[in-house]
Amino acid sequence: MMHLTPVPSFPPIDDAFKARLSRLRELVDEVLIPLEPLLLAHEHEAFEASLAKARKQMQAEGYWLPQIPASHGGQGFSLYEHGLISEQLGRALAGHVACNCQAPDAGNMEVLLERGSDDHKKMYLEPLLAGEIRSAFAMTEPEHAGSNPVVMSTRARREGDHYIIDGHKWYTTGADGAAFLIVMAVTNPDAPPHQAASQIIVPADAPGYTLVRNIPVMGETGWGHHSHAEVRFDHVRVPVSHRIGEEGEGFKIAQERLGPGRIHHCMRWLGICARAFELGAQRAMARQLTADKTLADQQVIQSWLSEMRAEIDSARLLVLDTAAKIDREGQYAARSAVSMIKFHTASVLQRTLDRALQIHGALGMCDDTPLAYWYRHERAARIYDGPDEAHKQALARRLLRDFAS
Repeated sequence: MMHLTPVPSFPPIDDAFKARLSRLRELVDEVLIPLEPLLLAHEHEAFEASLAKARKQMQAEGYWLPQIPASHGGQGFSLYEHGLISEQLGRALAGHVACNCQAPDAGNMEVLLERGSDDHKKMYLEPLLAGEIRSAFAMTEPEHAGSNPVVMSTRARREGDHYIIDGHKWYTTGADGAAFLIVMAVTNPDAPPHQAASQIIVPADAPGYTLVRNIPVMGETGWGHHSHAEVRFDHVRVPVSHRIGEEGEGFKIAQERLGPGRIHHCMRWLGICARAFELGAQRAMARQLTADKTLADQQVIQSWLSEMRAEIDSARLLVLDTAAKIDREGQYAARSAVSMIKFHTASVLQRTLDRALQIHGALGMCDDTPLAYWYRHERAARIYDGPDEAHKQALARRLLRDFAS
């Protein structure tokens, strides 16, 4: 019979780490949030120049690569500690980019760190860790359901010491400006589905690789870090040595990156929720309805703010408890919890943004605040890295095993 969920047990946080969190919040407010008008106005050059200065400051103050071991230039935080850091960074549109822990680069770093060869690390990982280049991860295809990554048409045919890659991908985040991509491609179509694909590094200047377009997301075409591309591979020729891990391990490696990736997303979403709540509360207090009443005096607004706070705090406890469990017991032991936080936190995020936007009225619909940007881009939170429905189904199957006769 299924046991009751244990009471959350969070590791202690010492005074030094609390001070780092406090300083980080100051930096987010004073350095990173002021970059948002440039990003929202698509003033690319001004934004990139300001971001470069911010990145140097974040690195100098000890917030660079929070998820990477100290032996490789990172801060070496536990997943739980990284959760607390990521929550603060999530309050700013460019928070994670400023600390070089943004998707998909963070996942690519972890894959190359754990699975890359010495040459991979020297050519691709080291400049990626240094923030000198960016990368992308190409797995999803427009012709197939993204929730089933073992079904894909992209092929990597072995020809001597090279692979010849042909295929079509989309929602390849950050491909615009990336120096290389890690591509999921079928290397043995006759193998069992979970052993048919491999992950292969493709330099962005390889002949035959084309960035077709940056995909408009609800009418907005992004750029650089903040874009999702459609890409094609037409007889792209790369050495076999560009393969990561053994042939046929592509799905296994994808699962290794997607598990931590899902909780990283949840941590970032908590920061977005926190900022949306702050903006909503501030707007409610400031917006005059009559000479002596503001939006904050309306019962429905009070109800929304109360519900937002309760939902955000409950999601936060669940996410941090899952992070602590992964630190203690490993990713596999926490797989049910990861499924739970993925769909629950995504739903809390959507409701929080919707209420904050509604409180702002017409102001919420434009890019004078970050709410509309988040509303556009984070609706996908309930889709990417496994849609809500897939996670609920997987969780239910595991839960119901305890009741099987």
